[in-house]
Amino acid sequence: MFFFLKSLSRSVHDDIEEHHHQEQDQTSKIVTDGTCTSLTVWRKSLLVNCNGFTVINSNGDLVYRVDNYIVRPHELVLMDASGKSILTMHRKKKLGLGDSWLVYEGEVGKCCSTTRISKKPIWSVKKHSNILQASSYTQRSCKVVDESRTTVAEIKRKEAIVRGVSFGVEVFVLVVHGGFDPGFAMALVLLLDQMFS
Repeated sequence: MFFFLKSLSRSVHDDIEEHHHQEQDQTSKIVTDGTCTSLTVWRKSLLVNCNGFTVINSNGDLVYRVDNYIVRPHELVLMDASGKSILTMHRKKKLGLGDSWLVYEGEVGKCCSTTRISKKPIWSVKKHSNILQASSYTQRSCKVVDESRTTVAEIKRKEAIVRGVSFGVEVFVLVVHGGFDPGFAMALVLLLDQMFS
């Protein structure tokens, strides 16, 4: 399964938010400095009676979480360990052409199908019809590539240390290659889950 990413707009204001970024909890920030980052993704919310995802790093620390009370929501919010919104994914329906998803930085607020969002999206993700059969999100075996077809992230089944023990498809590994944003890679996992589950 290969996805191509289209950047719509993105502006970074380093000077304005420098002080704010210094105060952020460093355990919720993952920086890829050329090495791969391995995250364990559990397709379960930590909250009772809630759908979602829990993501931990190789040290066992909570990194990302998603908590939803609706089975197939039109909006997903990816949060860091402290509950701060990182990215918001909003489903945009097109008649007969399938869904596309718009990704916004931070939280865009409570959204319903009749409300217009004034904030500009930073990415747009579409489900392509020419999907390779060798890859499958539902089997937790797929890669995300950039425009030059270089692998930037991989979704793999979680392997147990003890042979014969299986985690199934509810627990899997997200490997993020150096230079690619792990938060956006996790957002892609959320979108894949909405598109193919």
